[in-house]
Amino acid sequence: MKILNNLKISREKIAFKRLVIGLSLSIGLLLVAFPASAHHGMGSELPTDFFQGFISGIAHPLIGIDHFAFILSVGLLAATQQKGIFIPISFVLAAMLGAGIHVAGFDTSGIELWVSGSVLLFGILLSLKNRPNTTVIVLLSAIAGIFHGYAYGESIFGAESTPLFAYLLGFTVIQLLVIMVIFALGKKMLSGQSQSSGLVLSGVGLAFLSSEIMNVIFPLLKI
Repeated sequence: MKILNNLKISREKIAFKRLVIGLSLSIGLLLVAFPASAHHGMGSELPTDFFQGFISGIAHPLIGIDHFAFILSVGLLAATQQKGIFIPISFVLAAMLGAGIHVAGFDTSGIELWVSGSVLLFGILLSLKNRPNTTVIVLLSAIAGIFHGYAYGESIFGAESTPLFAYLLGFTVIQLLVIMVIFALGKKMLSGQSQSSGLVLSGVGLAFLSSEIMNVIFPLLKI
């Protein structure tokens, strides 16, 4: 029986390592395929009907690699925490709120810095052995969700109500779908071996954050 249990644990570790490698390769390929600023599923055009709005909403979290990396970290973190399901719930609800804040006309700057920083933060959290309790992570997830949602709102700002609603529905559905898949895989395979994926996602977050900081510093140097 002990031998069988050890074999099962070994298989779970191998499966998890394959998951981490697969996620890492996916992120790497997406970084090559799409520039960091490519966040709009329709280029620079605003959606004009329900279908266009829905497709654009689905596309944004997937082709925005910083958003996609954060979604992965949310799913993996949720899988490692007790009552972790509240982490993605808080993120998705807050993202809708953030998009609504942007669409309502509240303007702010530096959103991409906060988005990139959230990827780095959640990657670090995932790599820690002793993490904050779930309540703290849920709160951090909600705060991050507002910034991610605000960034989503940029692609739909000025659209009519029908494509706007469809866009909100689209990015909510795709985020929940991706997170639930990662959550289910993580629950089955993680077995406490989450540090590797945390380091990968921390690296992605650091790369984006460094890029955004440079984008802020270089224009200032020219003044």
